Parts: sequence; structure tokens; C-alpha cells
Amino acid sequence: MKVSGFTFIRNAVKYDYPIVEAINSILPLCDEVIVNIGNSDDETVQLIQSISSPKIKIYHSIWDESLKQGGHVLAAETDKAFTHVAEDADWCIYIQGDEIIHEKYYASIREAMEKYKDDKNVEGLLFKYLHFYGSYDYVGDSRTWYDHEIRIIRNDKNIHSYRDAQGFRKNNQKLKVKLIDAYIYHYGWVKHPEQQLSKHLNFEKLYDSNKLAEKISKKQTNAFDYSKIDSLEKFKGTHPLVMKKRIEKTNWHFDFDISKKSFNTKQRVLYWIEKKTGKRLFDYRNYRII
Repeated sequence: MKVSGFTFIRNAVKYDYPIVEAINSILPLCDEVIVNIGNSDDETVQLIQSISSPKIKIYHSIWDESLKQGGHVLAAETDKAFTHVAEDADWCIYIQGDEIIHEKYYASIREAMEKYKDDKNVEGLLFKYLHFYGSYDYVGDSRTWYDHEIRIIRNDKNIHSYRDAQGFRKNNQKLKVKLIDAYIYHYGWVKHPEQQLSKHLNFEKLYDSNKLAEKISKKQTNAFDYSKIDSLEKFKGTHPLVMKKRIEKTNWHFDFDISKKSFNTKQRVLYWIEKKTGKRLFDYRNYRII
């Protein structure tokens, strides 16, 4: 079984993306990792080159600024990376610049890839998600966050990244997937408040919107307000080993009252049902579980 990893990144240093940790988290699962580096104005190229692994293959890209509407440029860059994976790869592991796979899931991921390798009806493997917010001690537990997404796909060039690179489609149809016993740890909302605001403002531009920038200018603030969140819970597990040094360098503090729930009536009922039953009702799914 041959496995290719692929990802894209731009301005990783400037916006403090844990891309090195993301790549290192999939290296043990992959025979190669394709890194598509966009036109950056920082030391992103040198950062990726600093990763000591012969598995890494770097490609360069110029982002198409005309694809900002709806964040489509993110899907376009994902597809560019996917085109470079080895032709004889069976599976392709996709990781975004702020996502990490915990080493404790390596065995179950390998087992799933082996199990379904020859079952062509299975077009992708579905991961569960943990979304960290504010600090490494809290995770989002409301419907604000997507709870599953495809991160392993077949090496089928009829498969393309969908919308703003959250998932994948094949010939514009939802992929048929198997849910596996593994989580993606998403750290996109864990940075120093000043860095988070800078990253958030830049990210919004990928959606051709300046609404947030206008709000910020009125408030005259230079830091992201982490308190404006509907619901969090304490994280009780362990973080991936590749995140150890980054976590040790934490230079801000965030605390949150987990009993605080900012829901309307409908949200509160759906939240209660999910907590009691484990089922998320009326949720959008960009995949077909088989």
C-alpha cells in the first residue's frame, strides 16, 4: 500500500500556522508528502525546507486572486497539491496548515486504509474533529463547529476539493466514505490574540469580505476577542507530541466559564439532544457514510 500526503500553505510564518507540526504529524503515515507553497511574503519556503525528511516534495504556486468569492482559492490550491501526488499511490492524506493527527491514531488509520484499499466503493475516509479555541485547554462543543470531515481520499483525479477546501466531491457528487476511529485536532483558533486577529482579518479577505475589518476599525482594537463564543468545554486528553514545543511557548492566557451557554431556544434544544444521544440532528453533511 502506498500513501501520499498533500497540503498547501502561504505566509505560515507571518500568521503563525503550525504547518511544520501538521506535516510532521502525517509523515509517519506517508511515503511522500506534497507541499504546495503559495506566493508568500515571509519565510514560508525556508520553514518548509527546514523539515528534515526526504519524503517532502515542494512545489510553488501563485494564488489566483480572482477566486476569492466564497474562499474558492483554497480549493484551487488544494487541487494543485493533489495533482502532484504519485500516480501509484493508493490513498492520499490531506492535512490543512492548522490541523494535526495525534500519533495515538496511527494504528487505526493504517488499519482502515488497508481494510478498504481494494474496496473501490469506498472513496474516502471520514475523521472526527476536535476544534481547540482560545487556548490548548478548551474545545468547541456546539454546532458552530463541523464534527466530521474527509481527510483521506482515493488517488482518483475525478475527486476535487469542494467550495473552500473543507471537503471533497467526485464529479460534483458527495463521496462515499467510511467513518474511522480517529480525530483531527484543529488548532486554527489557538494563537496569541494579536496574531489571531491578524490571521482572521487576512483569512476574511479570501472570502472577498471586509465586514470584520470594518467592525475592528470602529472598536479600535488590536487583539481578537475570544470571549465571543457560544459554548466550550475543557479538554481532558493529551495533545499530539509534535505540538509539545509549541504549547510550551504559549505566551497568553485565556480562561472561560464552561457553564456559560449563549444559545437561542432552538440551539439549546439541539445541543441538549446531542449531548444526551450523541446524535447531531439536521446537520449538513458533505459526504455519504456507507
